[in-house]
Amino acid sequence: MSRSHQKGGEPSQRMLRVGELVRHAMSELLTRGALNDSVLDAHVVTVPRVRMSPDLKLATIYVMPLGGSDREAVLVALEGHRKVLRGEVARKINMKFAPDLRFRIDDVFDNADKIDALLNSPKVRQDLSAPDEQDDQPE
Repeated sequence: MSRSHQKGGEPSQRMLRVGELVRHAMSELLTRGALNDSVLDAHVVTVPRVRMSPDLKLATIYVMPLGGSDREAVLVALEGHRKVLRGEVARKINMKFAPDLRFRIDDVFDNADKIDALLNSPKVRQDLSAPDEQDDQPE
């Protein structure tokens, strides 16, 4: 199936599979402590997701330090070790070309907290409880 048949930017099965391989390789490197960096040694960094470009030459790696503290320092440390990490990822996954790595902070958890706060607000609770009260009233 050609790329023109893909629907609206959805990742292909191959993009998802390679992204998962890169995610596992990065997680192993960060937990093993393969880098000599005081910032990365002081934080537990999770890799919740990786997005691959359609040509599989660029991997956007979303990271989150445990507890969400020192996000920018962790991001700068990872960017500083990008070449070393790319080489290590290339050794772990079997591909013709090693993908270039780009690091971003994962904001999915922040968005989930905002949605929870909205759903728990008094105005939304009032709207959600209003139909139940109307159904209980006799006609």
